[in-house]
Amino acid sequence: MDYVKIYAEKIKNNNSNFKQYKELIDSQIQSSKEIFSKRFGKGKTFKKNARKYLKEIGLLE
Repeated sequence: MDYVKIYAEKIKNNNSNFKQYKELIDSQIQSSKEIFSKRFGKGKTFKKNARKYLKEIGLLE
């Protein structure tokens, strides 16, 4: 099953919950931004630190 397709169909049929879902998703995005900013910094520092970390764990060469 493709969750995205199911969700899209449900929203088409009844979008009364759309606002709640949007708030939930926006909240998750904001939380992720904060977590990654704390871990890697911001701007150019973020990119540099993230690449360094990914190399350390073997996901980048």
